[in-house]
Amino acid sequence: MRILHTMLRVSDLDKSIAFYTEVLGMHLLRQKDYPKGEFTLAFLGYGAEADNTALELTYNWGKSNYEIGTGFGHIAVNVADVYQATAMAKEQGAEVIREAGAMNAGDTIVAFLKDPDGYEIELLSKKFD
Repeated sequence: MRILHTMLRVSDLDKSIAFYTEVLGMHLLRQKDYPKGEFTLAFLGYGAEADNTALELTYNWGKSNYEIGTGFGHIAVNVADVYQATAMAKEQGAEVIREAGAMNAGDTIVAFLKDPDGYEIELLSKKFD
């Protein structure tokens, strides 16, 4: 078993796809309109869905905003260098809500961005054995 994808509802699909591809380096894996349901799904990720977890962006036609809620925390993205990734995100116009630096309860280097809909994205560098 594995997690297949995480779904976020977005208010501007093109703007969100640009954020995740240009700022975070994901690839648009597939996209499809569902006219009967009046929505579009776009799947993004760092590799093929057969082997990697994807991010599903759902655009409900005509819906311009969502409340994020208090239960949602953030999406974590592993990067090679948090400082460099934060600088590159700024150059792309991303909103940095916490600059790169050690987390307050440890020495892990993290940074936080907001996507176009206000979802928080944590950047961290984690090595896996």
